[in-house]
Amino acid sequence: MFSLYPQEFPSEFQENPAPVFEIIEEKNCPLYEKGDEFQLSGNVFSRPHNKAPCLILVKDLREILVGYLKSESETVFTCSGCKGIIRFRDKFASMKKYDNYTDALVDLLSRFSIFEGLDPENIREIVSFLRVDRFSEGDFILKKGDAGKNLFIIISGRVDVLNDDGMSIAFMGRGEVFGEMSLFSGSPVGASIKVREDTAVLRIHTDHLRKILDKFPALQMNFIHLLIQRTAEINIARCEEFASGITGKLSEMPPADLFQTFNMGQKTGVLTLKLSRATAYLSFREGKLINVRYSTKSGKEAFFELLKQKEGRFKYLSGLPPEDMEASELGDFMQLLIEGLTRIDEDDKQFLRTVVPTLI
Repeated sequence: MFSLYPQEFPSEFQENPAPVFEIIEEKNCPLYEKGDEFQLSGNVFSRPHNKAPCLILVKDLREILVGYLKSESETVFTCSGCKGIIRFRDKFASMKKYDNYTDALVDLLSRFSIFEGLDPENIREIVSFLRVDRFSEGDFILKKGDAGKNLFIIISGRVDVLNDDGMSIAFMGRGEVFGEMSLFSGSPVGASIKVREDTAVLRIHTDHLRKILDKFPALQMNFIHLLIQRTAEINIARCEEFASGITGKLSEMPPADLFQTFNMGQKTGVLTLKLSRATAYLSFREGKLINVRYSTKSGKEAFFELLKQKEGRFKYLSGLPPEDMEASELGDFMQLLIEGLTRIDEDDKQFLRTVVPTLI
């Protein structure tokens, strides 16, 4: 991570960079969706995070860039298509008409909801208090428990909001704000923020923020609405967790113990595991295992894969959908459990020996 001041903007604002394109419309595209961003610089295609490259799109971009870099006309482009189609535009085209970065930043911020109701001159005054920070994928911008000192506004890239187990529970992108809850409550930061893809943020210190809020009532109202929204989201999440009846962490109750508890307790319901890779679902009927889904796997193979997991959260809801009430049992539970444990590699076996010694 490195810090920049406003006169040293991210590369997207610098002179003659390869344009960053943003998808504004998508119809049946098998790879990308609205809001995804990509860039072709020389022979390097920077694709949307965790998504495959599209050779058709790369070919289209080569043809588009030949004329576009000469004229820089603000145009919407359409891919030549396969079974789907996307429309995209230069993300920063409207800012290139400005002679300095302050004007470009004012233009950008005027589009963000947090600055709604402020005229350009108001925003220009606020800009003087802002600093730009850039972070690389995998960096932590905030960690849970940190003292809240700054408010952050994302101007490019994406970040993940992590729970106590280090798993992503939400992500934020351009125009979204974080860090405000700890600033206004005086409490430590409540969740870690980790960079999903290279990200640029605007940062303002709490002392400057308070002065700005006092001066601009419209901005103050926008922050009040934001705080109300965030508080509601937190309360909803807490209610959902409470309503689930049984919740916990795999670090405290490993999968083998957890699954055996539901089997021996003759539970009927769905056990949901929120894992770093994907969310898994296990259906029990009177303690019998009848359905398992995890990522691209299902049935026994999904069950065996879940036995390897060490980190994540779980919750249980009683009751099953009608189709699961009539479904066949996957097999004898204890036999499945033992078979799954024998498939685990030696490192995971060593872990399981400490928590379920009677099953190995």
